[in-house]
Amino acid sequence: MIRTMQHRGPDDEGMWCSPDGRVGLAHRRLSIIDLSPAGHQPMKDAAGRLWISFNGEIYNFKELRVELQQLGHEFHTATDTEVILEAYREWDLDCLKKLNGMFALALFDLDRQRLFLARDRAGEKPLFYCHRSGRFAFASELKALMKDPEFRPSVDHFALNQYLAFGYIPGDSCILRGVQKLPQGCAMTYELGTDSVRVWPYWNLPQPMNGRVASEEELLEEFESLLLDSVRLRMIADVPVGIMLSGGIDSSLVTAMAARVSARPRTFNISFPGHGTFDEAPYARMVAKHFGTEHVEVAAEPATIDLLPELARQYDEPMADSSMVPTFLVSRLIRRDAKVALGGDGGDELFGGYLHYEWVRRQDIIRKMIPSPLRAVTSAFGRALPVGIRGRNYLLGTGRDIDWSIAHANVYFDVEARRRLLAPSGIAVDESPEYAKAGLGIGRTAVQRSMAMDFRSYLVDDILVKVDRASMLTSLEVRAPLLDPRIIEFAYGRVPDHLRAWRGKRKVLLRKLARKLLPPQLDITRKQGFSIPLHKWFAGDWGRYMRDVLTQADASLFDPNAIRSLISGQERGLGNTHRIFALTLFELWRREYRPSL
Repeated sequence: MIRTMQHRGPDDEGMWCSPDGRVGLAHRRLSIIDLSPAGHQPMKDAAGRLWISFNGEIYNFKELRVELQQLGHEFHTATDTEVILEAYREWDLDCLKKLNGMFALALFDLDRQRLFLARDRAGEKPLFYCHRSGRFAFASELKALMKDPEFRPSVDHFALNQYLAFGYIPGDSCILRGVQKLPQGCAMTYELGTDSVRVWPYWNLPQPMNGRVASEEELLEEFESLLLDSVRLRMIADVPVGIMLSGGIDSSLVTAMAARVSARPRTFNISFPGHGTFDEAPYARMVAKHFGTEHVEVAAEPATIDLLPELARQYDEPMADSSMVPTFLVSRLIRRDAKVALGGDGGDELFGGYLHYEWVRRQDIIRKMIPSPLRAVTSAFGRALPVGIRGRNYLLGTGRDIDWSIAHANVYFDVEARRRLLAPSGIAVDESPEYAKAGLGIGRTAVQRSMAMDFRSYLVDDILVKVDRASMLTSLEVRAPLLDPRIIEFAYGRVPDHLRAWRGKRKVLLRKLARKLLPPQLDITRKQGFSIPLHKWFAGDWGRYMRDVLTQADASLFDPNAIRSLISGQERGLGNTHRIFALTLFELWRREYRPSL
């Protein structure tokens, strides 16, 4: 099982079994902190009663170590892993509240006969688990669980509906029946004596402040201080550290802070020559020159289509985000020179970077002016339009409450499109995925609810999955300074709408900091990031490849006529490339793992 994940930790391998043979822990190590053999995992405490297998980094481990030493704890390594063990000894399950980091951990307590698992607040590190009558298994990647000789992979029909709706599988769902994901900010225990599992949130996204709001100047100063300290903590490593510099506002601000705490940081970029706005390399070069970084870039070519089967294998669950390709390419580039990279993930979800935040704000205004029967007619009209028509999702979202609109902002296949696509399979199709997602929002305004939903769904189950699997395939650890818990709580609890997304403006507070710190000639109003010109590439080898894959798709699952309609619609000018890519990646995943239906 652990050798399926050698890419996540090529430096060392470890296994431990309890004296009674009932419990086993295994680990693959990517050495980042304390490169000596003292960092070997699974790691035990001094008494040999606690054992841990831990993936990730605890950024405040040095401060915690001092606090624990003052409480009488002794340390025998320089690792952050040992700090978790001693924190558990001191604070038991509440130790999680002390940790600032990205992590998935499993700690077995021999005295209590209890397995304790947890995942970081944002969900940067993955954790899959499977519980079946007296057997409990967990892993960082699903492929490890599939190596259990008793595991029989079969597709979970609800999760398949979720994937077709959103292009990823949100929440605790998993594409394989009987497997679940531990949600972000959650912990769980498995009691051997009773074969019982308990899952609970140890952290929740804060509600927006209701009352006096700090001044713009105070908020800007506070954010700059938080970001600087977050980058400082994430630059701590016993190996070289690089920065994923797309040239966008988020990664550029991370670079600005890294330049303050490092003599000459190294930055890396993927370019797309000849592809207009998709090529942000000139912006990245501008930022690198301004801060005097050691800058490296590589040109991506359409020939990278050959990577798709490899990426489908790596992602374990199907994933429709085509930016997995440049994310993998830049990770592979960085790994030649560094073992750790800093990225700009989280800026859009925390500070209002997506276009659909203005869309849902207007939706909320319109629904207050238009009677619900008329909105229902508008929604029905949207369903009658061909999939791929621009604005169709806008019309679909008008029919019900604002959460319904938010859930439909970026739907791939709505319920009627799923019914047509899955008709041969007999799989039940309803609106359950949309309803489940609509229940994720918190906050008082449409913008607040939309951003909270993205944090609790799209960020953790698309963006962070994409980055984790692509980077770890190259044995590179990616850290996200903007996802420091203090910044998350600042963004959602203290920053008002008019400084996040408001009346056509996006990332208002970030842009104010950017104007202060970044090169004055840098265009900070654009929105691109690491992505590929999929529409253009579809006209060449990529399009031919995806057509070939889908013509061989299982006709007992997806209706060939529905697939042909999508492709012909794209050829007529409709916007279906991402839907076609989603189905292609599902088919490549199905060929690799061959689950039953």
